[in-house]
Amino acid sequence: MGTTVTTDNTWGGGNQPMGASYGKMMMWFFIVSDALTFSGFLAAYGFSRFKFIDNWPIADEVFTHFPFLHGVEAPMYYVALMTFILIFSSVTMVLAVDAGHQMKQKKVAFYMLLTIVGGMIFVGSQAWEWKNFIKGEYGAVETRGGSIIQFVNKEGERVKLEDFAVILPEEREQLTRSKGKWFMEEGSLPTYSVAEVQAGFKAHPEILVRTEKIYRDTKEDQANKELEVGANHNKKREILNREASQKLVDNSHIVVEGANLVRNEYGSKLFADFFFFITGFHGFHVFSGIVINIIVFFNVLLGTYQKRGSYEMVEKVGLYWHFVDLVWVFVFTFFYLV
Repeated sequence: MGTTVTTDNTWGGGNQPMGASYGKMMMWFFIVSDALTFSGFLAAYGFSRFKFIDNWPIADEVFTHFPFLHGVEAPMYYVALMTFILIFSSVTMVLAVDAGHQMKQKKVAFYMLLTIVGGMIFVGSQAWEWKNFIKGEYGAVETRGGSIIQFVNKEGERVKLEDFAVILPEEREQLTRSKGKWFMEEGSLPTYSVAEVQAGFKAHPEILVRTEKIYRDTKEDQANKELEVGANHNKKREILNREASQKLVDNSHIVVEGANLVRNEYGSKLFADFFFFITGFHGFHVFSGIVINIIVFFNVLLGTYQKRGSYEMVEKVGLYWHFVDLVWVFVFTFFYLV
């Protein structure tokens, strides 16, 4: 009895399920799994933010720097520029894929190079933004109850510690494990001590304290701000009178400059934790994409894909790059705009 061999393809595409090659399918599997990871991070950020919605840092007050414009308030401008550059790099990647379909080697290389440059600018911009976030600009004080208080003038404008703190003849020593109790230690010493900030505050009666508590303008106040734009323009922080300010300053525990995983001069430390983790995780993806793009770029120059008769590898790395760009759109929306 002879054996009958069935040649029907279960997938309808042989070794290409749904008409896609194995490589493309694996890239899609990775993108879906990675999308779930980012979704979990953003969901955790959303839950934490709305749990502490009354004292969450205002993005327009945190991300105000712009390269080569020292002292100029430019809220969210540089973040918007970074976003535009990354999205534009996605356009050049589309053009590279299209040139690959037409088997135009030089055009593929040119558009791949533009994509790589755009990615490098974005990663470099993120590093610059991290530097400013970690360093801080104004400084703040943490009370013994764990609240962050900032300093403003009578017009409600932020005041830097260096503008009013005094220098006292005191010796300061950094606490390390060898000098502390149990596992107590601290990071680098701040520019000013608590005593210097307290003395400076007493000497400047025009300075007030601003707390973490957020409130929104009334409808009447908003009606007078028709020219203002942005989701955060009607958010304000509570400013205390001089007597209440003095009580909080007297209860100061430590001076905070910039942000890290322990303290954050802008407000809730969870904000800094999520900022470092989410933007850092996304930045790692962009950096990985740049490395892969560089490898593919050199293969394009060597004519590897031209000899194969297919630029499918450019398509696969293009899928990853578009995914990274799309994720940033969500990060930009939830982290910076909402």
